[in-house]
Amino acid sequence: MFVDKVLIEVKAGDGGNGVVSFRHEKFIDKGGPDGGDGGHGGNVIFVASRNQNTLATFRFQRLVSAESGQPGSKRRQHGKSGKDLEVKVPVGTVITNDAGAILADLKSDGDRAVIARGGKGGFGNAHFTSSTRQAPRVAEKGERGDELTVTAELKMIADVGLVGLPNAGKSTFLAATSNAQPEIANYPFTTLRPNLGMVYIDDETTLLFADIPGLIEGASEGKGLGDDFLRHVERTAVLLHLIDIYNDDIIGSYHTIQKELKAYRVDLTDRPQIVALTKIDGLDDDIIADRLEEVRKVVPKDTQLFAISAQSKTGVKELLYSVKDIVVKQRAAVAEAEYTDEIPVLTLKGDDGWKVEKTDDGFVVTGSKIERFAHRTDFENEFAVQRLRDIMKKMGIMHDLVRKQIDPETAIIFGTPEIGRIEY
Repeated sequence: MFVDKVLIEVKAGDGGNGVVSFRHEKFIDKGGPDGGDGGHGGNVIFVASRNQNTLATFRFQRLVSAESGQPGSKRRQHGKSGKDLEVKVPVGTVITNDAGAILADLKSDGDRAVIARGGKGGFGNAHFTSSTRQAPRVAEKGERGDELTVTAELKMIADVGLVGLPNAGKSTFLAATSNAQPEIANYPFTTLRPNLGMVYIDDETTLLFADIPGLIEGASEGKGLGDDFLRHVERTAVLLHLIDIYNDDIIGSYHTIQKELKAYRVDLTDRPQIVALTKIDGLDDDIIADRLEEVRKVVPKDTQLFAISAQSKTGVKELLYSVKDIVVKQRAAVAEAEYTDEIPVLTLKGDDGWKVEKTDDGFVVTGSKIERFAHRTDFENEFAVQRLRDIMKKMGIMHDLVRKQIDPETAIIFGTPEIGRIEY
């Protein structure tokens, strides 16, 4: 089954906890701290693979999760880090988050992107030894790995997109010019999923053509098969618009497709287009010329027009060479636009900021750094809680709480109650 859009729950591995341990050996009294650090959690990495051609795997496996890190051990033994999880997806897959922001656009075979980062392992008490703190009883909890819901959307990487009404001859054209073998029949909506075909233009040039199910008027509103498959021609350099020359309303057919291309979430009418009248076998040259002239009155001035027959290959060679010229020109323009010789400006992004707000439940302290320390704090360990208080004092949070007239035994909440809370 062809599946090109899925929701996936992604969970990176949690970091392992550090441990509190003291050296115990025969004839050695009061050995020093030797608690080891926890291992780091594994990342979730999406990898583009040319061996994948659909997202059907995720229809039944919506959750992908990496291994968590193991806790540390005595004798300063570091916990084993969790393995990274590599999730293979087809080339052309775009990963977006709940807000629609693009997290990764995997355009080439082997492209990789870390979608969820594993949590760091917590430090064991051996990490906190110093000249003034020789027997620390503090160990950190491991950080939680990232957990998010993403949308994986397959957008085929093709040079040319075939568009048109149902039964316009798109599949026949693809089968006649490429190695593809789409289903062909004399009724609408024969094509139910996108098809790809490699077309050999000449000894040096091959282009990838994408044939999508036919559009009808109202496709953008969900009629017919809808316009959902248009995502597969978003990346194409040129659209090849095929129109059945036997259509009673050629002009209406042309405007119908243009309307649906414009109504799509990305306006596809600004893409270079070639219009070709198909199935010209058996028609007089005068009739073909009249039909071409009829279409020429409504298409943009620079649009190239062709009359072809996929069966007899009439006009196909000339059409393919014109397609090639536009693709080469468009790809060169894209490459030039992406190139820049400017020296990148690197800036350091700090995460020391914090904010204190008074609520009915107490004072809420937010900020990426202090929340990260709270995540790593074992609130059942009084020494760990005291360390967190010391950190808050160094960051100036305690001073701000006093300035805002916090009362004794008032709750201090870090981010959300699930992270943790202490009393002033």
